[in-house]
Formats: sequence, C-alpha cells, structure tokens
Amino acid sequence: MKKYDVMFIVKPDLEEGAIKEVFDSMKALLEDKKANIVEAKEMGQRELAYEIKKYKTGYYFYFLIEADTAEAVKEFDRVALINENIIRHLVVKVEG
Repeated sequence: MKKYDVMFIVKPDLEEGAIKEVFDSMKALLEDKKANIVEAKEMGQRELAYEIKKYKTGYYFYFLIEADTAEAVKEFDRVALINENIIRHLVVKVEG
C-alpha cells in the first residue's frame, strides 16, 4: 500500500459549520475511494506565507492516507480543484 500526505487550506471567511463540512466531505471522498485514513488533523487557522486569492489566512487540514491505487488521490485532486472553498491543496507520496 502506498502512503500519501494530503493537505488542504479552506477559506477563512466561512462559518465554522461550513469549514467542518468541507473537511468532512473531503474525508468521506477519500474513504469512498477505498483509502485508509491513518491520521486526520484539523490544524486550525494560520497565516499564509503569501497571499492566495486575496486571503492572508486559512484553515489548514491534513490527512495521512494509505491507498492501493492512485484513484483516491486523483479524485481528491479533481474535487479540490473545483471546490470553491478550498484555496490550496497538496498531495505528496510518502517514500518508505
């Protein structure tokens, strides 16, 4: 099984319930695609290193997942790109 670090940043101007909803929907998406979520962290609101889409802060979320195929990662990437509440995301394959 391959491991991946998945991180995404949600807009800071959303209500707390909407932020939680984005996190839950992305977690459900990974689980639906048969990815095993080893670790899930809500890292809270942090300042961005540089301005992204006119935002200076964002809510950070992190998953460590295991998946047999890259299908879960590809679907996460596709959905994160079209989700207007996610301002940035990153998926990195963990070696070892």
